[in-house]
Amino acid sequence: MTRGAIGIIGASLAGLNAGLELRRQGFAGRLVIAGDEPHKPYDRPPLSKEMVRGTWGHDETKLAFDEDELRAEWRLGDPAVALDAAAGEVTFASGVREQFPGGIVIATGAAPRIIAGCELRGVHIVRTLEDSTALHASLAATTGPVVVIGGGFVGQEVAASCRELGLPVTLIEVAAPARHALGEEVAMHLAGIHRRNGVDVRLGVAVAAIEGEGTVTGVRLADGTLLPAAVAVVGVGVTPNVDWLAESGLTLDNGIVCDETCLAAPGVVAAGDVARWPNQRYGEMRRVEHWDNAVRQAVHAARRLLAEDGSAEAALPYTPVPWFWSDQYGLKLQLIGSTFGHDEVRILADPAKPDRVLALYRRGDRLNAVFGINNAKRLLAFRRMLEDNPSWDTGLGEAALLLAPAA
Repeated sequence: MTRGAIGIIGASLAGLNAGLELRRQGFAGRLVIAGDEPHKPYDRPPLSKEMVRGTWGHDETKLAFDEDELRAEWRLGDPAVALDAAAGEVTFASGVREQFPGGIVIATGAAPRIIAGCELRGVHIVRTLEDSTALHASLAATTGPVVVIGGGFVGQEVAASCRELGLPVTLIEVAAPARHALGEEVAMHLAGIHRRNGVDVRLGVAVAAIEGEGTVTGVRLADGTLLPAAVAVVGVGVTPNVDWLAESGLTLDNGIVCDETCLAAPGVVAAGDVARWPNQRYGEMRRVEHWDNAVRQAVHAARRLLAEDGSAEAALPYTPVPWFWSDQYGLKLQLIGSTFGHDEVRILADPAKPDRVLALYRRGDRLNAVFGINNAKRLLAFRRMLEDNPSWDTGLGEAALLLAPAA
């Protein structure tokens, strides 16, 4: 395929998979992959689990791929600082400017939100290899206590990892763990799992300050309570990495605004945590911060970039059924579909097995999502079903069949 150089801005999971797909689709030209970190692509989910616990090192997180297949030029540790989308030109921190006439894939991901006190020693965020390594070192040097601020999935995984290390942990969340994604009832069930595993879960209270002189000593809550802390971990969400695009000509609104095909501008596509697009399956305009989406959207975006000259499949809408998982306390948590704007959640659990749960989410008369704990086989059945936009009644019927006692 004859085409000018293509630039991929973002050298993590989405950027890697976009590059691999470009090659699979026949692009034989110059391919540049640029990233702000000095590392080639690595896996982030282990950062809050195996890396924190010290059971994995840097090598285990490396993403496996064929360098000969990819044939990429790597520009690492030299982040992009500006883009002229109309000209297809990227400016890097080093001052180098480069044009990519074949198109640009933006996969710059998202960055953790920082709050006051994050500058203190012993206060950590978890986003990069260096972050996780530093947190592990702090945990290895203390007997606690550890305070985790934020009950999203990263905060929950860190809390669970710290408990596996035998450390006392307090988890603070103004609502309930992952309530924004799972709803109140399921989130409270997760809070119960953490409590049964020894975590002091504090809900409905905000953090007033992280305290300490140079080194963290405690976390003060809005109700005046002071929680002693030898280590604090802040996990209060992320923001898409779009500041460098302020003068790019792209539309920015909680990410890079794309059309339904992942196109952000002529010759520019976006994928992964940074991309905000209309998923026609659910009628939603949003970003999806999941590992699976980073892979699938990157593949779709690469094909979309090549579609204009007829060298790949026609530009089609990207309409995935999102899929997410988390591992905590030996439990496998999985979410399939979209829970946003749900009208009802139906929790199906065996009282004798409180850590095995199936929850169905209804929007209107449709089954939109299913959440499960230690229900991998049942979730696989629902994953297939959700591709066909099933009715609520169909979903309930499938659940009844799956939960029926064996004859």
